[in-house]
Amino acid sequence: MSSLSQPGAAPAGAVPAAGGAPLSRLKQSFLAAWPALVAYVVARAVGVGVFLTVARLSGRDGWQILGHRTDAGFYLRIITEGYAGAEPLAKNDMAFFPLYPMLVRGVHAVLPLPVDTVAVLVSWLAALAAAWGVFAVGAHLHDRRTGVLLALVWGLLPHAIVESMAYTEAIFTAFVAWALYAVLRERWVAAGVLTLLAGLTRPTALALIPVVGLAALLAVIRTRGRSWRPWVALALAPLGWLGYVLWVAQRTGRLDGWFRIQDEGWGSRWDGGVYTAKTVAKLLKENSSLDTYLVSLVLVVAVALFAISIIDRQPWQLLLFSGLILLITLGGAGYFNAKARFLLPAFALLLPVATALARTRPARMAVVVLTLAAASTYCGVYLLLIWKYSP
Repeated sequence: MSSLSQPGAAPAGAVPAAGGAPLSRLKQSFLAAWPALVAYVVARAVGVGVFLTVARLSGRDGWQILGHRTDAGFYLRIITEGYAGAEPLAKNDMAFFPLYPMLVRGVHAVLPLPVDTVAVLVSWLAALAAAWGVFAVGAHLHDRRTGVLLALVWGLLPHAIVESMAYTEAIFTAFVAWALYAVLRERWVAAGVLTLLAGLTRPTALALIPVVGLAALLAVIRTRGRSWRPWVALALAPLGWLGYVLWVAQRTGRLDGWFRIQDEGWGSRWDGGVYTAKTVAKLLKENSSLDTYLVSLVLVVAVALFAISIIDRQPWQLLLFSGLILLITLGGAGYFNAKARFLLPAFALLLPVATALARTRPARMAVVVLTLAAASTYCGVYLLLIWKYSP
């Protein structure tokens, strides 16, 4: 019986061992991961397909929504026109980190397709890379079956429709998943490069940089500095995030330029969770939108899953990343509607769900997965066709 059908099977063979030619390792990794990629593609194809169908039936252009909705529109302007000036601060596009629009611009220069189509296709490919990385972490820590289910559940989250839009959550999760996998396997150069790229993609790379930096520092101490590779990870990890923030500082003429744009232009700042707590508490006093209830539920479940992850003794690297993502998300003021989306890269929070499903009989597993798929599809249609703001 294969390890895919044995929840308790050892992860040997689920991910390639170190050594061997890079192409050989890539082939081994793909052969292990293909069920996860197929499961993820089916999950997202159903969600996107239902959304596009409902959009067409309601007389709306679903593809245009995937490529232009809110943040996607800002990215498209950056891709086609570059960043605007430092003024005004209100809705300044320098709040958006540069790697994704730069990548789309490069692909668009090669492919004779509309830029919004290229932007969505890049996100789809990035989502596949992310699902692959999520599988690799799950298989490394447990077994192949758990890795497949972890990737599948990640594709069935309430806000998983964002993974199929011209947003940065998919590509950022890809960098995060593979960086954490590299840290767990002590592949320090890869971890440093991937963290650098994550830092050029989203500001929440601040949750990844300390993980990679601390792990590399501990490796330096453990080996007494005999290996140069952890030093490379230490040096590279913060460069992407720090480089962009300093570039914005130069453009705005002030060291805290990016933070001022976030605060004055977007109303986003750190308040230690006061705004989040007040928003959730207000639900007990007055009626609110479905989105507010949905996001509140996601936040509560995320905190509970983090507590379970601690009880399950997840590797500290995953716990630290999940904890920092939660801290950043819960502690930030403004844009309550986007907080569930901000948690998409915290895939390690889903490990308790994946491990529980891996021990479940196939019939029960099918019921749970189909229920998650129905809920995810419903939420995706609601978020893009009914909810008027950023998902």
